[in-house]
Amino acid sequence: MAQVCEICGKKPQFGNNISHAHNVSRRRWNVNLRPVKAKTAHGNKRIRVCTSCIRAGKVLKATKTSVTKTAKVAKTAKA
Repeated sequence: MAQVCEICGKKPQFGNNISHAHNVSRRRWNVNLRPVKAKTAHGNKRIRVCTSCIRAGKVLKATKTSVTKTAKVAKTAKA
């Protein structure tokens, strides 16, 4: 699975580990992704979002609604 934020498109960055003896090896800094159930244009969906987007409020989290609560709303809408 790709390490990419679905909101901002942030990807891993690459660089070098440099030891005290100046031995150089490649390394990778991954994005801090969290699975979040969020509201999208196609309904509630689980997406992988970086923590900076969550903290910035770029994600609208889906709220939990019970079946009885939605049934009551449907009844009041008909009346």
